[in-house]
Amino acid sequence: MNFGRTAPDHGNMKLPGQMDTVFYQAHWYTNPLMFWLEILLDDSCLEAGVFDLAYMTEIDPLWNDSTNTFIINPDVALFSNLIAQAACAVDCVAANFGFPLNALYWCAGCNGPMFPLNGWVSARVGGVQASSLLVARMTSKLHRELLMWGASGEDGTCGYYPQPLMDKQNYKYTMLYPIPQTKKILGRCCQPFGRSTALWGAGRSYPINGEDFVYQIFRKRDCCGGNLMNYVGG
Repeated sequence: MNFGRTAPDHGNMKLPGQMDTVFYQAHWYTNPLMFWLEILLDDSCLEAGVFDLAYMTEIDPLWNDSTNTFIINPDVALFSNLIAQAACAVDCVAANFGFPLNALYWCAGCNGPMFPLNGWVSARVGGVQASSLLVARMTSKLHRELLMWGASGEDGTCGYYPQPLMDKQNYKYTMLYPIPQTKKILGRCCQPFGRSTALWGAGRSYPINGEDFVYQIFRKRDCCGGNLMNYVGG
């Protein structure tokens, strides 16, 4: 999944207290890496396929318009208040020490609010933080549109099932560009949605060429399958 910044932050001059607002386009690719490497063969639980562009936000009328985005996230009206947003601090702590909380589904941990499900980031701290927030938003958006289905738990052992509310604990992601995460930080080489970029993102962006971002997203999948073995007795 890659992000390209298309909207400036209103120049370099901002009034005191003014938030840094940016807009990113996103491209979602299918990348069946395990299948490519042929690590497992003839396994019914292995996702087959090809590397392909599955979704691009340039042709999505909801991605750049917060009013139209209300169609797929009308519950944003319930969480546009200080109390709901303050609760995201709990999600931030949980993500830093483990995984984010599904009960606080309107939060993306330390990176900001999950809603609206579009490319506008109204309180940008840095490129890594903003793009990490949009990784979670884009995944949640695809679940809302039923383009991504659930794949874990007892319901997922026999196949995929509709999951309009994303299970945040099923996902991790790692940066591939501009500076890939090739070394473990705090004993980990990837992180869940919502973990503070202060823990892993320092020095991973730079001006001009380093303001676009590419991430590999990993999803937990539970699968029950087996191989039929024919026995020929003598």
